[in-house]
Amino acid sequence: MAVSDIEPARVMTLRLQELLQRAAKVKKSTSVDPPLQISELTGENELLLGNTVEDKDMHKSIIERAARNIFYDILAVTPIHHPSFVQIWNLLDILQYCGDRDQCYPGLVLLLVEELLDSQSIGGCRTVFDFLESRREVLIATNSKNKDLVILRSCNELLRRLSRAEDAVFCGRVYIFLFQSFPLGDKSSVNLRGEFHVENVTTFEDFPRTSDQVEDRMDVESDRKDEVINEAEGAKSDEDALKSSSTPDPTAQQDLKTLDIDTLYPIFWSLQHAFSNPIRLFDEEYFGQFKKGLEATLAKFKEVPKVIQATSPEGKRGLKRKLDDGYDEFASTFNPKYLTSRDLFKLELSDLEFQRHILVQSLILLDFLLSLTEKLKKKVVAQKALQFNFTLGDQDAEWASGIKNSIANYLQEGLDGKFYYRMVDTVLSRDKNWVRWKLENCQPIIRDRVSIKDILGAKIGAQKAYGSKKTRSKSMGLDFKFLSDNETASSIEKLKNPDRYIIPQAESFARDVTGIDLDLEMATTEEEKENLGDAKASKTWRALRISSRDKLSLFDRVEDSKSLESLFQPETVDEATGEESALTAADSRDAIPQEHDRPEGNKRPEQRSQVMETAAE
Repeated sequence: MAVSDIEPARVMTLRLQELLQRAAKVKKSTSVDPPLQISELTGENELLLGNTVEDKDMHKSIIERAARNIFYDILAVTPIHHPSFVQIWNLLDILQYCGDRDQCYPGLVLLLVEELLDSQSIGGCRTVFDFLESRREVLIATNSKNKDLVILRSCNELLRRLSRAEDAVFCGRVYIFLFQSFPLGDKSSVNLRGEFHVENVTTFEDFPRTSDQVEDRMDVESDRKDEVINEAEGAKSDEDALKSSSTPDPTAQQDLKTLDIDTLYPIFWSLQHAFSNPIRLFDEEYFGQFKKGLEATLAKFKEVPKVIQATSPEGKRGLKRKLDDGYDEFASTFNPKYLTSRDLFKLELSDLEFQRHILVQSLILLDFLLSLTEKLKKKVVAQKALQFNFTLGDQDAEWASGIKNSIANYLQEGLDGKFYYRMVDTVLSRDKNWVRWKLENCQPIIRDRVSIKDILGAKIGAQKAYGSKKTRSKSMGLDFKFLSDNETASSIEKLKNPDRYIIPQAESFARDVTGIDLDLEMATTEEEKENLGDAKASKTWRALRISSRDKLSLFDRVEDSKSLESLFQPETVDEATGEESALTAADSRDAIPQEHDRPEGNKRPEQRSQVMETAAE
């Protein structure tokens, strides 16, 4: 450092120390929250850190040097949970305020936070992350482009230190902070090359069991003998037990297909190789082994009894080490890394959480395979890095769809099975959209804001379209003067004709249908037949509509338009059986009574009055 730079740096250090002393009086709390009120430290027009030199870049460098000196001095002697550590939070708030106003480097506060995370344990990192979460909106409000790289680097480094088994909730907080800090369509967290996590290697015992295998078989045989004795004691008689054992059981035949635990052990754990690197399935021989292994695993899951892990009354699991006060560890987020010991394999197979973990991995891999069918590959034009030469055949696609449905049905079993599968299916469905967005080279998904001019124009247009309208002189642009002309006055009288508004008889439409049938037999052209068919359908529908008022119970006689006249056939009483019967369709036309053949009960009122007068005379 030059001699000329020593005095400005010393002045800036004293200035920052003075501001920290004022901050201690303004902020009485010793915790991360609430943030420091910077407006109470200085006046309205006063610069917080002043101007020590004329060169602006040199002034920012001096502020950074002074801030780091104070930061390291406090950090070296003060633990993070000590009340005096509040000076670090106040210093970061001051630097954040100055960075937004271009008095220092905008990313200086995040650089100091990154070093603070590196210097703390996992418990201390939780406290530092409380600071980041409470100031997130302020940190990314201005000059966010200069801070993105620091945020991404510090969060990724923190995730490498955390254990996904013991710090699952903390990992979730870090991911949520990243999602909220970066735009939705940002490419920083996208795996553009489609690289798989091949470093996640699962090691297991690939050698067969020798000495313990005999003892396990002896234990299994003794357990089976005990089960047979218990069944015999509960049976009514020995003969009934023999009869029941002699009958074939379809479930027993299905159990014979499942592999024993020792045989399934290497097959089961070898599935993890395909989960970490799905490209291996492009080999036909390896794909055949994977299919057999997945089918055997699902069959074994269905066979073994289910064991649900119990939780404490508070809904928390008992952890080996006590966590800090105020740290909440939910039972549903406890995600241990499963061990591959052969001795624990039998217990793991019965664990419902373990089964769901494996089956969800299978669903993810099956969705990847189904996206490589010939039909789906034509729909999406992927970038070169994500284009695979492999195409899933029709037979393999049918198998993948079938095993996927079987897994889905199995996950829905149990008390909370429906809810669990709906959650998994929702996540996988949304993940398909992200995969397609990545295949299409991450096109922009954020639209520009609508301008105020367009918004006002849309409002005015909506008001004009749905506002109150005055009565127009002409209705719909039609001129009705022709109704008042003397020549057309008779047309108004025609509208008063009773035939225009009196409902006709249904029998008239039935007779019209009969006439149309005769015309259809004589029709020669296709156009004439089509017109007559439309007229027949119209007449038939009108006849049925009118008849539905008083003859709805007779509609079961109507099979098609040819038997329409059966609705108007008079009902007769069979003297032998005493039941009502209708005339046949052949006699339907002759059975319709004419006016002079009607009996007295069926004659019109005027005809009935004439008959009564004649009888009175």
